[in-house]
This record gives sequence, structure tokens and C-alpha cells, in this order.
Amino acid sequence: MELLKRITDYLIDNELRLATAESCTAGLIFSELARVPGSGQNIDCGLGVYSPQSKNRYLGVSYDTIERYGLTSEAVSGEMASGALDNNDADVALANTGIAGPNPGDDGTPIGTVCFAWAFRHNGDHHLYCETRRFDGERNQVRLSAAHYALERLPHYHRLCLESGAKTDKA
Repeated sequence: MELLKRITDYLIDNELRLATAESCTAGLIFSELARVPGSGQNIDCGLGVYSPQSKNRYLGVSYDTIERYGLTSEAVSGEMASGALDNNDADVALANTGIAGPNPGDDGTPIGTVCFAWAFRHNGDHHLYCETRRFDGERNQVRLSAAHYALERLPHYHRLCLESGAKTDKA
């Protein structure tokens, strides 16, 4: 609960409004954060988007991207985060897609592989950061670990966004 409170405070202190686009975690990021009293003032929405069709329909993820890189890819998670940021009233969007189990992906992607993306809107610019991690455990342990990891990394990527913006402002 300490992580969730810390992230809620971070969102409030930095006046950030959050949207999530979740495949692997199926809304768990949104749900976990909502456990904190007062978090609702900085949460815009949480989207659970499992199928390629829902990723395309709600977030604008290209079928070409899915075909070229696979559903579990940073390219797909990046388009998910960008779509969530662009289609909602948010300053930051978290997205993920992955394989929680019990079986590996159709393309052989190992269980526990999760691709994340953090998208920020700052000073009129769009900043996107992606990474892939692998988590151990059974299905729901992978989902919870992935949800907490996405939240835990939000301040790190937000600071990179701010630093990038500061360098741009000085140029």
C-alpha cells in the first residue's frame, strides 16, 4: 500500500492525470491505485484491452504493428500508451501487454514477459518510454508484479520527460 500512496502523492504533487491501457494486467494498475483514498482526483480512466480488435478500436493500435512486432511487444505497448494519452483527458498514460500465463504466447514468448509504455504530455510535446521485463510466479503474481512495476517506474520516466523538456526549452 505504501507504493500506491507514494504514487498517488506523486500524481497529486505534480498535477498529473492518469489513464491506463492494460492488456496483461486487465485493469489491475487502475484498480490498485484506486485503493488509495483521494486517488480519484488524479485518475482519468482505465481501459482493459485484451484483443487486437479492442487495441485497434479504442487506442488506434495499428494491425500492421501487431502483425510486424507481435502482441507482446514494445511497439504495441507504445501505441497503446499513445492512444490512451491522445484519446483521454490525461497527462500520463501507462500501458502494458504481455503473457501472464498459464501458457507461453503463440509465438513462443515466455510466461511472465510484459512490455510496458509510459506516455507523457508536457509543454505540448509527447514523450514515450518503453521497456520489457520478465516476472516470475503464477498468473496473478505476474499481473500484480507488472501492475506495481508500471506504477513504480512512473516517477522515473516523468523526471526524464521533464529533463528532456528542460533541454528543449534551453535550446
